[in-house]
Amino acid sequence: MNNHITLYDAIGGSDTIRRIVEAFYPKVQQHPLLAPLFPDDIRPVMDKQYMFLSQFFGGPSLYSDAYGHPMMRGRHLPFPITKERADAWLDCMYRALIDIGMEDELRELVINRLAGPAYHFINTPNEE
Repeated sequence: MNNHITLYDAIGGSDTIRRIVEAFYPKVQQHPLLAPLFPDDIRPVMDKQYMFLSQFFGGPSLYSDAYGHPMMRGRHLPFPITKERADAWLDCMYRALIDIGMEDELRELVINRLAGPAYHFINTPNEE
């Protein structure tokens, strides 16, 4: 019997993922470094993020089922992603996790899991 619990299960599954996305994107839209990278109609981005995070944290493969392999670095290449923007993205996510009441230990696990990809997507030097 497999006693392996995914991060998806540990944080509360699809309902929690939806709450994270709903708390996260208003912060992104208000952030001066991040807002210009996103369309005015943020709902399709939110839906994709929900599908991706579900899969990324070990839940159902919603993103791959809809769009194929995530290839997230490639999908982010058209956007100028600096370390400063990666830090801002992670900060918005951290604050969203606080807003939804995620306990400290899980919040740290989630942020640590997201930090690798966030910094992997950097493709532009910080602007001086």
